[in-house]
Amino acid sequence: MSRIGRMPISIPAGVDVKIEEGNLVTVKGPKGALTQQLHPAMTIRQEGAELLVTRPNDAKENRSLHGLTRTLLHNMVVGVTDGFKKELDVNGVGYRVAKEGGKLVMNLGFSHQVVMEESEGISIEVPNPNKIIISGTDKQRVGQFAAEVRETSARAL
Repeated sequence: MSRIGRMPISIPAGVDVKIEEGNLVTVKGPKGALTQQLHPAMTIRQEGAELLVTRPNDAKENRSLHGLTRTLLHNMVVGVTDGFKKELDVNGVGYRVAKEGGKLVMNLGFSHQVVMEESEGISIEVPNPNKIIISGTDKQRVGQFAAEVRETSARAL
């Protein structure tokens, strides 16, 4: 049995979980709502204030999906309650960042400024000219946006 997959996910107060047919899961909380289609082979059930994920058999694919499904559900619950955040430091002589409206404006040594738009579900903070804080409810989106910002700054070197 998967050590990760068999652990129950506790649902905090103020979080509403709805499991629809075909494993379409919607989690609503104080920071927003997330919806995700999970693999139909996994069985997701809610017992009181806990979510449980079980697998039909010990086939290799089902063993792999068991822990993955539980982790995705847990990330959804954490995302709508606490959210996720990535902090990036910008290092370089003359390198600086600023936020103008919904855009991240970076001066990275190019002959032009690099401008990135905030995407849906992502918020950007710039507490000082060398720090970027990216936050949101969806862990994958936050990480992807942070990776795109790092890629853009890496091209400047």
